[in-house]
Amino acid sequence: MKKFIAAAVVGFIAASSAWAQTATTPSADPETPAVATPEEQNPTAPVAGANSFTEDQAKSRIEEAGYTDVTGLKLDDKGIWQATAMKDSKSVTVGLDYQGNIVAQ
Repeated sequence: MKKFIAAAVVGFIAASSAWAQTATTPSADPETPAVATPEEQNPTAPVAGANSFTEDQAKSRIEEAGYTDVTGLKLDDKGIWQATAMKDSKSVTVGLDYQGNIVAQ
């Protein structure tokens, strides 16, 4: 009986942690460290916070979002990568926050 209970507890814990890792909907709360997806982004973006993207990662993400000629990429004091880039034949200032939200400003 003890082996059955122990096995049930282990199975429950394994199933709970696997289920917790499948959540993919970003939060609209700027305090939540959600990760932006191409379909959804935080409506309050760009969100200030500790940014862990390297300069190369930031440039790649901005380019993957359809921007070209990314120049002057700098991490500002709010933790937002800022750059000048081209999109739709227009020069824009673009920001990438720690959640992965990309915003033209």
